[in-house]
Amino acid sequence: MKLGKVEFCHFLQLIALFLCFSGMSQAEFSRSGSKPYFQSGRSRTKRSWVWNQFFVLEEYMGSDPLYVGKLHSDVDKGDGSIKYILSGEGASSIFIIDENTGDIHATKRLDREEQAYYTLRAQALDRLTNKPVEPESEFVIKIQDINDNEPKFLDGPYTAGVPEMSPVGTSVVQVTATDADDPTYGNSARVVYSILQGQPYFSVEPKTGVIKTALPNMDREAKDQYLLVIQAKDMVGQNGGLSGTTSVTVTLTDVNDNPPRFPRRSYQYNVPESLPVASVVARIKAADADIGANAEMDYKIVDGDGLGIFKIAVDKDTQEGIITIQKDLDFEAKTSYTLRIEAANKDADPRFLSLGPFSDTTTVKIIVEDVDEPPVFSAPLYPMEVSEATQVGNIIGTVAAHDPDSSNSPVRYSIDRNTDLERYFNIDANSGVITTAKSLDRETNAVHNITVLAMESQNPSQVGRGYVAITILDINDNAPEFAMDYETTVCENAQPGQVIQKVSAVDKDEPSNGHQFYFSLTTDATNNHNFSLKDNKDNTASILTRRNGFRRQEQSVYYLPIFIVDSGSPSLSSTNTLTIRVCDCDADGVAQTCNAEAYVLPAGLSTGALIAILACVLTLLVLILLIVTMRRRKKEPLIFDEERDIRENIVRYDDEGGGEEDTEAFDMAALRNLNVMRDTKTRRDVTPEIQFLSRPTFKSIPDNVIFREFIWERLKEADVDPCAPPYDSLQTYAFEGNGSVAESLSSLDSISSNSDQNYDYLSDWGPRFKRLADMYGTGPESLYS
Repeated sequence: MKLGKVEFCHFLQLIALFLCFSGMSQAEFSRSGSKPYFQSGRSRTKRSWVWNQFFVLEEYMGSDPLYVGKLHSDVDKGDGSIKYILSGEGASSIFIIDENTGDIHATKRLDREEQAYYTLRAQALDRLTNKPVEPESEFVIKIQDINDNEPKFLDGPYTAGVPEMSPVGTSVVQVTATDADDPTYGNSARVVYSILQGQPYFSVEPKTGVIKTALPNMDREAKDQYLLVIQAKDMVGQNGGLSGTTSVTVTLTDVNDNPPRFPRRSYQYNVPESLPVASVVARIKAADADIGANAEMDYKIVDGDGLGIFKIAVDKDTQEGIITIQKDLDFEAKTSYTLRIEAANKDADPRFLSLGPFSDTTTVKIIVEDVDEPPVFSAPLYPMEVSEATQVGNIIGTVAAHDPDSSNSPVRYSIDRNTDLERYFNIDANSGVITTAKSLDRETNAVHNITVLAMESQNPSQVGRGYVAITILDINDNAPEFAMDYETTVCENAQPGQVIQKVSAVDKDEPSNGHQFYFSLTTDATNNHNFSLKDNKDNTASILTRRNGFRRQEQSVYYLPIFIVDSGSPSLSSTNTLTIRVCDCDADGVAQTCNAEAYVLPAGLSTGALIAILACVLTLLVLILLIVTMRRRKKEPLIFDEERDIRENIVRYDDEGGGEEDTEAFDMAALRNLNVMRDTKTRRDVTPEIQFLSRPTFKSIPDNVIFREFIWERLKEADVDPCAPPYDSLQTYAFEGNGSVAESLSSLDSISSNSDQNYDYLSDWGPRFKRLADMYGTGPESLYS
């Protein structure tokens, strides 16, 4: 009969209980001093009695309390005069004692894994006096283990890695299972390991749990991950033992066991010859089955005719070889290049060198495509020199450019006017000769940087650029002048020979040997008795006094003309006037005041006061003019008087009115009759050159002429009207004209017309239309009957 795991555990418990009750032997011991003795619940094989210990089997499933042991005192005669009490861990809650017999029982199921032993104290008391007959004694109840816990992998599941191609027996990882049962009793906690899944690639040590490789040359590129199931079983792996499992994921880590390989033996790329330097021509990549650092590689050009034209570098992110241009390509010079490129791993593993060379080569052919290129100048920069005295139209230099294409198209030249805004230079479109177009001035611009454009005649969109630097050479064309505006003063108490000013000169020219200026007084000033000049021979001159006794009231300002000559060839000169003011100075020669007012107006007003008075007078005059002007305008208003301007009358009717018969409120004749003579008025502020005569009586003329004449007369009237505003204005006239070709459209006027219309039928329409019948009817009961 086959038993399950649970049934088998129950069977072992029953056997243990049977042995406990049937095989136990009572032992008594006497101790000096009348110590109590303990009777154990059972005996253990191969062990001596431990008299102060009781043993209880864990996981008891019976319905009755489990007998633990017996306490007995030598004083107890069996007459019931002694009672036993129990105290300590689990007393009364787990363990109870028969106070008469001293029998100890366990009332609850015990688990060794929760608590392995209990410490209690026993005492025998006199039942009558309740006093101890013996000293209190301590003993231990130890829980005896059974195999009720399976091994557990507390750190599982596991992950581990091992290099690919590792030899057999390479350690991968160690797994550990723990069993909560008592390791000191039996085989309940003795665990052995086995592998349930993962063979034949891996194995496990039964006692240590170390997992090792079991097959050689496991290739990551073929399979990089394995799932293992490891079992741990107690009872030394015997039947009936409990077991637990865990999973171990083993990943094969990469090693450099695969060399790089180009997918193709040759590549071909087409590039235009106009591709700039440093541009990418192509990207190639060698395949490597390894990953990470083991797949890193270097590329190099090992052979070919483009070693100096192209270079290759590795892209660290993609491990591609990037081919770039180092020099300009020229289809006319060379149409193709061939490169032999090698790819090799950076770090080769010596263990796998026997598998073959860890490098590979391929051929790359680069075809250069022809492109219509712009003209190319013979030099990147053309330095030229020209004197600023050169004449307009003189030749400065020549530039040259050619079409690099095989067609060799003619080239035409021009100047980029953005670099020559003032148009100082011209260039011959065919020859490239640069000439001057304006007079040059070095002091305005010493260097002209211009750009010359060269374009193909057959394709003007192809434009090349050349750069010309024209340096203007200096000539002596600027006379020297004072270095600054000098403010020179001389004290009234100055002594003869005293230096009152030191002057220097500047010159916009830049002679190669530097400036040298010569100072002197002009011929007219040489014999003056006030001041003299001394040339210091260092491009400066000193002004000295010739006398003393300068007085402001006699002459407050002196003008001294100084003649300055430069050292150019030919030399240039200029006369500069130095203004010298006479001032009142203190004892140290510092000027206090240089005005002559103190002598001119010793008792009068100051200049500031006079200016203030003058400003007040001018303000009053302006106010008077404004008042007069405003009064004049009030006397002669700009609008027309009421008699003349009947256009602005507003006629308001509160009844139906009489139509055209009501002409009392608004005189239409003034607008309709243009034959009224109007007196011309002349402006009082101007004298008219032409006196406009009064207009004669109008004749019968067409309406458009009437309108034109009406407006023209009004215009002339406004021109000579002294009351008209002195600016342009808009005049609006409500003039209808003398009549219309269609005559009046009003029905009110039809009674006096010769119309053939007969309105007698209105009398037949009844009383409501009697008014209309009276107005338009022709019978005896008409409007005037």
